[in-house]
Amino acid sequence: MVSETAIREALVGVIDPELRRSVVELDMVRSVDVRESHVGVTIALTVAGCPMKADLESQVRGRVGAVEGVESVGVSFDVMTPEQRTALRERLHPGGGNGAKSLAISQRTRVLAVASGKGGVGKSTVTTNLAAALAAGGAEVGVVDADIYGYSVPRMLGITRRPVVVEGMIVPPVNHGLRIMSIGFFLEPDQAVVWRGPMLHKALEQFLTDVHWGELDYLVVDMPPGTGDVSISLGQLLPSPDVVIVTTPQAAAQQVAERSAEVAAKTGMRVAGVIENMSYLVCPCCGERSHVFGEGGGRALADRLGVPLLGEIPLDEPLRTAADAGRPLVLEDPDAPSARAVAEIAAALPGVLRPRSGAERIDRRLSIR
Repeated sequence: MVSETAIREALVGVIDPELRRSVVELDMVRSVDVRESHVGVTIALTVAGCPMKADLESQVRGRVGAVEGVESVGVSFDVMTPEQRTALRERLHPGGGNGAKSLAISQRTRVLAVASGKGGVGKSTVTTNLAAALAAGGAEVGVVDADIYGYSVPRMLGITRRPVVVEGMIVPPVNHGLRIMSIGFFLEPDQAVVWRGPMLHKALEQFLTDVHWGELDYLVVDMPPGTGDVSISLGQLLPSPDVVIVTTPQAAAQQVAERSAEVAAKTGMRVAGVIENMSYLVCPCCGERSHVFGEGGGRALADRLGVPLLGEIPLDEPLRTAADAGRPLVLEDPDAPSARAVAEIAAALPGVLRPRSGAERIDRRLSIR
């Protein structure tokens, strides 16, 4: 005979793809109906039309169907009442509904801001691949697209669905194992952002206080290029942020990037290292390296700032095409030269970022990759 207890134990393994917790822990299991070898399970969704409904159904069928004696599984869905959603929010974000604003980021979370002095150096491509490499190494990773005017992270990570909002708590969409937040989720496709400083600050504050990030190991922030309002606001809002500066080897890019590092330091951020992107082009025929944008700019910048050069990423077409297709190259083709360079940088990060409470666990995982 199949017992209800066995079924509920199996349902502990069903994980909400966006809240990243068990449906049992989240009190989403509305009912379990056992009739001999057939089992019916009803799941209460946070909102009607939940985009992860199919994923949840597949998990329930797989977990319950594996219980000894179960021959068929029926899955139905209900929707939480307002009271249940309020209880869920309080469970996930205690005190978040009382009007007080506090950072919704775990004490163990390391905040990594990826910045550049100018646009066009591949900062967002580096950000998304670096975040994906960290997640592939076993870390829980969130990505904030703070480049409000030039948001591109949703496209590079292949996600278009909007976040689910539960009683004022924003649940970030998940793709490639990354929790993602961008202003692009709240705008029409390709809509321009025409905002002044106070509105930008408010949006960024919401990304850090109203979003359910959960127990992240890393929050990777794609900073806007330059030294404007957003950079200053993030320096004020982010807890103990470390910054890596992305530059190309070109002398002009290096000089502008140095100004970005100066602003970061003045706003309370710590510059942890430099990444040189588009370092060289490898000839597909003979393997010869061509330094299209010059040579040595990243090393020179790192030396001037007194920080390590974390890596040199070659200029190759797969990195660009994978980003356009919404699939980070470190996942699509991890053996590609640029993907290997990013993976090496990700593995080096625990050694240069400031430690946070509870961060030792993920450091050990990354170091044995």
